[in-house]
Amino acid sequence: MNERFEQLLEEMRGCTLCASHLPLGPRPLFLGRPSARLLIISQAPGVRAHETALSFNDRSGDRLRAWLGIGREEFYDESRVAILPMGFCYPGRDEKGGDLPPRPECAPHWHPRVRALLPNIALTLLAGGYAVRYYRPQEKTRPLSLTLARWREHAPDLFLLPHPSWRTTQWLARNPWFEREALPELRARVRRALNPKPRSAPCPCR
Repeated sequence: MNERFEQLLEEMRGCTLCASHLPLGPRPLFLGRPSARLLIISQAPGVRAHETALSFNDRSGDRLRAWLGIGREEFYDESRVAILPMGFCYPGRDEKGGDLPPRPECAPHWHPRVRALLPNIALTLLAGGYAVRYYRPQEKTRPLSLTLARWREHAPDLFLLPHPSWRTTQWLARNPWFEREALPELRARVRRALNPKPRSAPCPCR
């Protein structure tokens, strides 16, 4: 599997699938190894992530790490955490100064191949509306806030999050349940995923 994974990484790093639409050119970002146990499916890299070639290397990353209850060293440990954006490259800005949506070509082309080579994932986080609606298409007609408020209804190996950007600050103020109720459960699930209990050895007397 490692050989197949390395081959896939090489293909992804050389991807030019939507190069003509990218104002800063392609610079695909993905973090993770086959041993990873936590998968974060996010939106698309911001300009700082593009410049530094490191996902969530900004204030949104600080907020996300605070939500998860882990530090930078653990967050960027690819043997334990995989970060799979909906779009691997920085998409540019819209007329209002916000980032454009992830390029639509990316996830259908790459995600199935990447996820097939991540067999040890114990918990998947969908961070932001683009990830939520792609992987939970039944939620497309429901406002994202209502979808997120139903976090208890999702499987124990799946957790839905708002995007941790500065734009989420007002949403957090309007939805105090997220920090009061959802975050403690999220941190507990992250800890269990990253630190699984060792299996008990069989009784030698049998």
